[in-house]
Amino acid sequence: MPFQERAVRRIKRELKMTLVLEIEYLMGVCFAAVSPDSPKPDWPPQPDRVFSALTAAWAARGEDPKEAEALRWLEKLPPPGIIASESKNRSAPTVFVPANDASFKVKKHANHVLPATRNRNERFFPAALPANPVVRYYWPEILPTENTLAMLNGIAQDTAYVGHSSSLTRCRFFLVDCSIPKDMKSPNRRVYPGRFDELVQRFQNELRPNPGDLFQSSPSPEECRVTSLFDSRWLILEHVDGQMPDIRACAILAKALRDTLLSGYRRIGLGQSIPELISGHDASGRPTRLHHLAIIPLPFVGFPYADGTLLGLALTPPRTSALLDDENFLIVLRSLAPFDSSFRRILTLVTKIGTPSDRAFSISLSPSFEPPSSKRSLDPLLYTRPAKLFGTVTPIVLDRHLKKKGEDRIDEINEQVVRACDDIGLPAPVEVVSHNYSAIRGTPPAYPPKGSPTWLRWMLPASLASRSLTHAVIRFSQPIEGPVILGAGRFVGFGLCRPI
Repeated sequence: MPFQERAVRRIKRELKMTLVLEIEYLMGVCFAAVSPDSPKPDWPPQPDRVFSALTAAWAARGEDPKEAEALRWLEKLPPPGIIASESKNRSAPTVFVPANDASFKVKKHANHVLPATRNRNERFFPAALPANPVVRYYWPEILPTENTLAMLNGIAQDTAYVGHSSSLTRCRFFLVDCSIPKDMKSPNRRVYPGRFDELVQRFQNELRPNPGDLFQSSPSPEECRVTSLFDSRWLILEHVDGQMPDIRACAILAKALRDTLLSGYRRIGLGQSIPELISGHDASGRPTRLHHLAIIPLPFVGFPYADGTLLGLALTPPRTSALLDDENFLIVLRSLAPFDSSFRRILTLVTKIGTPSDRAFSISLSPSFEPPSSKRSLDPLLYTRPAKLFGTVTPIVLDRHLKKKGEDRIDEINEQVVRACDDIGLPAPVEVVSHNYSAIRGTPPAYPPKGSPTWLRWMLPASLASRSLTHAVIRFSQPIEGPVILGAGRFVGFGLCRPI
């Protein structure tokens, strides 16, 4: 599928782009103090200082509202990494200079308003002499729109100084498609959402800007382990016989398997006490609001020559449920999957009588808590290993109907993906790229090309038939331990994500 391959390459290329701000000190010296009363130079210049300089340039350019939105976008990014050379501190004497701002009550018709008679305050002018006058700020895997990049670059090109007004600079924003330098350092201070409006308001009130927030490097991955609400321990059901349906029928398979489990509880006399965790319905028969068992497909995808063939299914319970160790569940499993002649348990999955021929099947599945060594695609680690970047194997079923058009529709889709992450206990991703095609090799698109036969469409249950589908690549700011299963169809196999 040439178009799919091009789309995948484009998505991956975009996600690997890095936003860079380059500042060159034209005089080879940076005049900037850590604080007004500090004799220590601020090298490399911290992001809050740089952002203040960009905001000042924005004001000098005429306070364009569109440029203001670009700066508000910039303030919401994670703190950048900094590449800067070592520097020497230039010695400078203490200087007593006239205060810039006389008190309001005596601003007019007051003798000491004149510089010659004004009160003089002690000031420091610390300076850093860097070995290399160029400093760069890196935002890995951040891709602004062309318009946003142009706005930021226009502001940067008019930023004549960063620090004291004698620290003349040349500034520019650009994108690079390369690995991040290993010697990149974390900043000491950072900006935050709302910083731009705060700077504008303080300037209007004739107040000095407050320093940015202190920033500390992220803890180790072990200390910041983040997991979804789904368990990383699965019951794997390997396909061993019968004509396995296409992956697009994963929801039909999930329903048939859930119905089979429910029949198993009735078979052993527990029909009146089927766990809400398995049925997905509360005691009144209504859909439960609690997280319950997800049944997901395990296809041959993500490898060279992958074709999406469905090799099995997996039962994925909520993380704290202990369902797979529940005594009644294990009794049900043993009753549904007796031993065959080779002493292997076999669960037979058959659709109900009267099912349309295009949805009917009869397959044999072998349950196991350990993946078979001969079929790597059945290994849960492919889906549960910690990662920052995930791509969908099955499309996400959006929770709400789409109302917007054009580019606004894409933003609406991405917002729903962000909410879907929150629904399973994950932090908001820092970036979402939605697309009709998946970034995982061998995965069918969310929607087939126009004119394609109906069997190329994903089969949705009646309750989800009117919902929209999308594939997505999702990037988090910290490693996430899977499985990541998103959207309204997560309990029937849709929205299954895999680390990239």
